[in-house]
Amino acid sequence: MELMSYIADLATEVVGKVPEGDARLAVAVLVIIWIGAIVGSFIDNIPFTKAMLPIVNSLANANMGLPLQPLVWALAYGTCLGGNGTIIGASANVVAAGLAEQQGHPITFVTFFKVGMPQMLVSVAVASVYMLIFHVVIPWYDD
Repeated sequence: MELMSYIADLATEVVGKVPEGDARLAVAVLVIIWIGAIVGSFIDNIPFTKAMLPIVNSLANANMGLPLQPLVWALAYGTCLGGNGTIIGASANVVAAGLAEQQGHPITFVTFFKVGMPQMLVSVAVASVYMLIFHVVIPWYDD
């Protein structure tokens, strides 16, 4: 729980330093998507997403002028794609590794990391660009 408090305080502090408007929304989206991805790579992404929801909600309700919808999408992309970074990041990775081992093809943490982490970084970078274009530059959500 201390980790989540630290993440919440850090995210609020970083986002709060940016002037209100599109710049603040852009920073909030990037902070959430990248925190979600990096932490979600090393913690199972389902419980981590559940733990992050109050943080995202508090950012939208903290008189910062941030809409909730883009923040929730940033969390969804970050934690989902972040789970691809390590073998323990998502339950499906653990299951797939177990099935591969049963068939005589063990997948170690390091082996998975060498493939999964670069793929995760690229996919989160692409999702970040998408989020900035379609949630900041061209917003589709209702305030």
